[in-house]
Amino acid sequence: MQSKNISRLLRALARQGLDVQYNNQSYSARWVDSPDAPIAEVLLPASFPVEAKALKQLANLANAKHPKGGNICHVCATPDFHPGDAGVAIGSVVQTSGQVIPAAVGSDINCGMRLHVADLSAEKFLARRDRFVELMKGDFFFGKRDVTMAARTMKALFQDGVTGWLDSMLDKSTGNFVRSDINQIATEIDRIFLNGSMSGHIKWAPQELVPESGLVRDGGLATIGGGNHFVEVQWVEQITNPKLAYRWGVKKGQLAFMIHSGSRNVGKYIGGMWRDWARKLWSEGLKYPDSRLFPLSSITHPESVTDYLEAEATAANYAFVNRLLLAELLRLRLRQVYGDLEAPLVYDLPHNITLPEGQGWVTRKGACPAHVGQPVIIPGSMGTPSYLLMGLGNSDWCCSASHGAGRLRSRFDLSRKGNRESEDKLGLTGVDCITLRAERRIEEAPAAYKPIAPVIDVQVRAGLVQVVARMHPILTFKA
Repeated sequence: MQSKNISRLLRALARQGLDVQYNNQSYSARWVDSPDAPIAEVLLPASFPVEAKALKQLANLANAKHPKGGNICHVCATPDFHPGDAGVAIGSVVQTSGQVIPAAVGSDINCGMRLHVADLSAEKFLARRDRFVELMKGDFFFGKRDVTMAARTMKALFQDGVTGWLDSMLDKSTGNFVRSDINQIATEIDRIFLNGSMSGHIKWAPQELVPESGLVRDGGLATIGGGNHFVEVQWVEQITNPKLAYRWGVKKGQLAFMIHSGSRNVGKYIGGMWRDWARKLWSEGLKYPDSRLFPLSSITHPESVTDYLEAEATAANYAFVNRLLLAELLRLRLRQVYGDLEAPLVYDLPHNITLPEGQGWVTRKGACPAHVGQPVIIPGSMGTPSYLLMGLGNSDWCCSASHGAGRLRSRFDLSRKGNRESEDKLGLTGVDCITLRAERRIEEAPAAYKPIAPVIDVQVRAGLVQVVARMHPILTFKA
């Protein structure tokens, strides 16, 4: 049952021309003056707040049809739904035909999740926790990692992602990774979405990262990034689907390592470039869309659609390798402190990406693919559980799932008020957060996020995913 506040919000939105309905745990929204646009749907528990700005952003996305050719086929949003800074709500999923929308991906291209497990108990881990943290802080925060790459390795990385990087490293390893088990990494490729390899091109990469020869020392590789990105140590506290967990190598009591990061400055460079370029390509004489979402039409500019997808793939390749290297640094330190542990990869999957699906493309912004049988990783906060799930390929929701719990309070609100709130109110009691910035701990406090259990439950009931395992945080690295 809707609260009085929600009912008042919907009436206010109706006066602004936005028709919003709520039925069976989902909202539907469409601008009244755009009856030909598809209805946008949001899967959201009735008890959750919904923000007018986010609903407007989703309705605008459903209305982002290029007038010279291109269609929006389907628009929906996952339960981590909240407003986005660049005009597209987090949790949005849009299926298009004849057009792509660079702004629907943004600049954090292939922000994604990676999960490893290790046969190490929480007790044994905590016994040497301080030494492990000291080493990881050096790698993650103080620049002690060595990710030096040959120029040819960087070119291969941008063009072919993990497979390109791996081929080059098998030929000659560099930096910290001379100590890596490259053969193990090679066997794990099939546990990465699309094998971590998309069709990129070095022409879209920042020039300083793809010289003709020599060595490249890229300060962005193997870095966590800001915002909600993290590296977290967890323990597997519950197995819900023993058969599937066994097949994926996950057992109760194991240690788990979850990584959330993306394409860093490369994504900002490419995403910003194409945001501006899409606006410049807008047909002369046509009014700019009120939403400032500029689709690229494959009817008017087919070469630009091809180029954008190649550029996006270039940044996505970098992100796949970035997460791999973060995990490998962690795996190397784990072995240094705790002995010879395999710590295999469970899965790595993207968010913020455009993929060919059906007769066109599906773009996910703060949502992840959840195809039939595919592993799905949904984190909570650094004080609440995270989940490993299996996708069920629900076409009503574009075969997608949430990429997290979703923010409840903005970083601005917490930076302004959080210092005056108690640890208990912020959900920080007992939270082990490793960061060099005290404000980051408050900005990313558990109270900043929606409760994860209802987010998972509503997706299970709607047939998007099935729970396989639940992990509880031990400590979290935040840049």
